[in-house]
Amino acid sequence: MNLTEGPAAYRAAVTTNPSVSGRPNDAPVDTGPRSAGPRSTGTGPRAAGHGSTPDLPADHTQAILETTKEVGAVLKAAGLSFALVGSVAVYAHGIPVRLQHDTDFAVLRKDAEAVTRALRERGMRIVEPPEDWLVKGRAGGEEIDLIFALAGRPVTSELLARAQTLPVDSVHMPVLAPTDLMVSRLLALSEHHCDFGALLPVARGLRERIDWPRVREETGGAPMATAFLYLLELLDVLPRREAATTEETA
Repeated sequence: MNLTEGPAAYRAAVTTNPSVSGRPNDAPVDTGPRSAGPRSTGTGPRAAGHGSTPDLPADHTQAILETTKEVGAVLKAAGLSFALVGSVAVYAHGIPVRLQHDTDFAVLRKDAEAVTRALRERGMRIVEPPEDWLVKGRAGGEEIDLIFALAGRPVTSELLARAQTLPVDSVHMPVLAPTDLMVSRLLALSEHHCDFGALLPVARGLRERIDWPRVREETGGAPMATAFLYLLELLDVLPRREAATTEETA
């Protein structure tokens, strides 16, 4: 469909063919202003910076935070090891991001059955996708990803032990450490998904808390990660490596 035909045409196409919007076929379609209700967030970047046009993706920030708190509370009560990862982890570290998709938890593969059982007992729906590195769930209308491997690397007890306990809205829970968060985000970049724009605010906001030599070591050989780290040097987010080497040898 030609998106230049206007919002009305776009809404009509999405109503008849949900795949136009990029949403799953069973996802709700935003075809106009919503009535007030408990699921209406109405705040955040959409309202503050982008106007109220109904054609923009809905801002699910508060709804995703509520789901995150519920899942975190269940896993804490069950005594299971986990760490918050992904965009909600970035948010927990104090970086202002807009949450739209899901909430992600790193868990040990050996704990998968105990984790899913605890969530089912809380009334959450669990789905086992074809991928063998995660399990998906749903609660409060929001998606939950329970991840056993980050960018192809298994979640380990050592990784979870390095997590930092931070408040997520009002519930304290383990959150992936900044260095591990940056490594996982960089290794996830590929020629099919390489959004430096989304990663730049994270690097800027966390740069003082990241062990950049370890990031370089763990992402060495990954071309997109190397390109991003070089971009950080050009933008003076990180010192240029040739300058640092000259100072060390002077």
